[in-house]
Amino acid sequence: FDLATNGGKGRDLSGAFLPWADLAGLDFSGANLAGADLRNADLSGAILVNADLRGANLTEANLSAADLTGALLDDAELRDAQLEGAKLP
Repeated sequence: FDLATNGGKGRDLSGAFLPWADLAGLDFSGANLAGADLRNADLSGAILVNADLRGANLTEANLSAADLTGALLDDAELRDAQLEGAKLP
């Protein structure tokens, strides 16, 4: 399915392979992104409220101005991720 059209709110995207994806401004509230590969993804301004990002690879991802309120980030890889203005859990 097309994330740009359908969004990711509440979806099970665990283990998804989305490196370099343009996901800017999309709503992933309550989504399961555990173990997802989001290396270099553009998640700027994305809504990740209560999202499960445990074990996700967010290396060099752009999370600037993203809302991560209540997000689960245990074992997530955030090396060199851009977090300017992000709302963190």
